[in-house]
Amino acid sequence: MAVPKMRNPLEFIKSDRFTTKEKFRIVRAKIARFLFGFNDRAGFLLRLVIYTLLLCIGFVYLYPMLYMFVTSMQSLEDLLDTSVNWIPSALYTDNYARAYSVMNIRDSLLGSFLIAGAPTIFQVAVAALVGYGFARFDFRFKKLFFVLMIFSFIIPPQILMMPTYRLFSNLELTGSLNAFIVPAALGQGLNSTIFILIFYQFFKQTPQSLYEAAEVDGANQFTCFFRIAVPMAGPAFIIAFLFSFVWYWNETYLTTLYLTSRSNDLTTILLQLQQFDQNFAAMYPVTENSPHRINEGIRMAGTIISVLPLLIIYFFLQRYFVESVDRTGIAGE
Repeated sequence: MAVPKMRNPLEFIKSDRFTTKEKFRIVRAKIARFLFGFNDRAGFLLRLVIYTLLLCIGFVYLYPMLYMFVTSMQSLEDLLDTSVNWIPSALYTDNYARAYSVMNIRDSLLGSFLIAGAPTIFQVAVAALVGYGFARFDFRFKKLFFVLMIFSFIIPPQILMMPTYRLFSNLELTGSLNAFIVPAALGQGLNSTIFILIFYQFFKQTPQSLYEAAEVDGANQFTCFFRIAVPMAGPAFIIAFLFSFVWYWNETYLTTLYLTSRSNDLTTILLQLQQFDQNFAAMYPVTENSPHRINEGIRMAGTIISVLPLLIIYFFLQRYFVESVDRTGIAGE
């Protein structure tokens, strides 16, 4: 029985067109549609479950950020007062002023962008070339090289860390940015295999007829790559660049191993965060009645400062990132 459309539920209840049994059946069908949905429309229960899960997942990710921000805005009196939990008694910004001076933001921010940006540019460019070569050409030992590339990614990096450091030290790459640029330019950057696979899969799905038409018109392989492959692989480039930038930005162990072993001139925000307590003690010597003792609020202010650049970058690029993830799922010919 088709469910009638009534603007006013009272009209349906008072109507004499249906018997009481039919009215009960229609009401039950309306409730079932509302709760469980119909056709492709989700019901109330399914939407409730989805939104509840999204709220829980969002809370898990946002809670640390909220806790850090609230703690960073609390004075020492608020931190010692057990009655102050989420709302500080007053906005206290001195924690950020001290953290800013301790972390040497200008030099450390420049060093972070250099260490994250320069290798990322080389890594994305080389990964695109290697992925294009694997996707477009059939050559001898292709499968062997592909397996070796996957195998190099499977090996735990801790096993290769010391031999790699000895090699870089003998080549005099340590203590400078070359320790990150040279491996990235040779296809051995941080997680380069993942980006090669991304470009390989994307170029594999690109319609082959486009390359064949360009070759008929006299285009060589470099022209096909720069005029056809690169413009169509925009989503893959955005994804590879963002992930590579974030991974290089967050890398602290290799940065400490390669840079601080010979030189302390180049530093990053995360290295300054690791040495925050020592730098704070050196800048603000502690005496018996000193008001400059380090506390949790100052530490959280330094942490907020360290993650703020990535949050700003993601805020401006998140629309392109989402579109890129969606477009990389489009299959070619």
